[in-house]
Amino acid sequence: MTDAQETAADSPLRTTGGAPPDDVEAAPIPLLEPRDGIPPVIADEASLAKVVAAFAAGSGPVAVDAERASGYRYGQRAYLVQLRREGAGTALIDPVACPDLSALGEALSGVEWVLHAATQDLPCLREIGMVPTLLFDTELAGRLAGFPRVGLGAMVETVLAFVLEKGHSAVDWSTRPLPDPWLRYAALDVELLVDLRDALEKELDRQGKLEWARQEFDAIASAPPAEPRKDPWRRTSGMHKVRRRRQMAVVRELWQTRDRIAQRRDVSPGKVLSDAAIVEAALAMPPNAHALAALGGFGHRMARRQLEQWQTAVDRAKGLPEAELPQPGQPVTGPPPPRAWADKDPVAAARLTAARAAVSALAEQLNMPQENLVSPDTVRRVCWEPPPSADAASIAAALAGHGARSWQVEQVTPVLVAALSAKP
Repeated sequence: MTDAQETAADSPLRTTGGAPPDDVEAAPIPLLEPRDGIPPVIADEASLAKVVAAFAAGSGPVAVDAERASGYRYGQRAYLVQLRREGAGTALIDPVACPDLSALGEALSGVEWVLHAATQDLPCLREIGMVPTLLFDTELAGRLAGFPRVGLGAMVETVLAFVLEKGHSAVDWSTRPLPDPWLRYAALDVELLVDLRDALEKELDRQGKLEWARQEFDAIASAPPAEPRKDPWRRTSGMHKVRRRRQMAVVRELWQTRDRIAQRRDVSPGKVLSDAAIVEAALAMPPNAHALAALGGFGHRMARRQLEQWQTAVDRAKGLPEAELPQPGQPVTGPPPPRAWADKDPVAAARLTAARAAVSALAEQLNMPQENLVSPDTVRRVCWEPPPSADAASIAAALAGHGARSWQVEQVTPVLVAALSAKP
């Protein structure tokens, strides 16, 4: 048994919650307050230059967060950036007024950035010139350490015994000026992030998982930007109801029309036209705008000009030659869906069942989510096309070839060797 296995379930931190004993009165957990008050929002180049200088002169890790306007605006751009560093205090920056923060990013190059759920914020930070070379992800650290709830509020309360103010996470951060209660909430998001990082580092070290976490953080920091999704219209909610290629073409034309309008207006596509309306129009194939108006999502409140633009998209799909209609499914790379394995390859299906059970048992021993121990897709790929010899070296090479980090290879290889070597 590894050190991580021995210590995962014996943590001094309150990782499992639970009520205090009956004879012990629980002390109230204090609501966190900004130590330095609410700082002014930086919205001009002169003020930004002062922030850059202050944070460059600061010491230790820098806490970083970003607020987007998901559900309100088009895309995932940042509408507020929050930072805190020892010696520099807290800064709130308006990236609409200051769209190029590359000088700040360069000033913090080589400094460890502390983020919570880093993969959510890094794309919008990259757009404004902020790219970390070193990072610590407190959410991922919490997963690896076995915390059952890894939201920032839950982590701060469990680990640091403070309560973060709730209620503003889903507001429209493109609002200007931003109300003081929102700014207070935003400042608090970075108030204790470095303190949380320090506590989690100690806990990961105690569990023997600190090196594992560092490998995960390095993988996030070095990952290239995600490729644009191919055929994003296929992810329309309710798409599974659409069977015919001509109907799929209607979905595609309506989705693309909606996306152009949303981008031009800078609003969330769902505010232009709902996915449910797109799917209903595809299934109904309305002959004209009057028939379209009778469908859900295209009601009487919609102006005639709007109805006509949607009907034009429908008509465009109707007029496409057969050769230009979308195919029923996207080209699949890698193994088929697991539900099809029993029919396509019963031996591979048995391998996958054994491998999943083994990985699940190991994840439970290590007190972490199975998907953080090893990607489920990696397990599927190794089981679908296993190496000719199911020995440790071959399985390890296969795992590494599919992107598993060295700690994952070390932990998972023995259980996969056993699972893939077992007789069906």
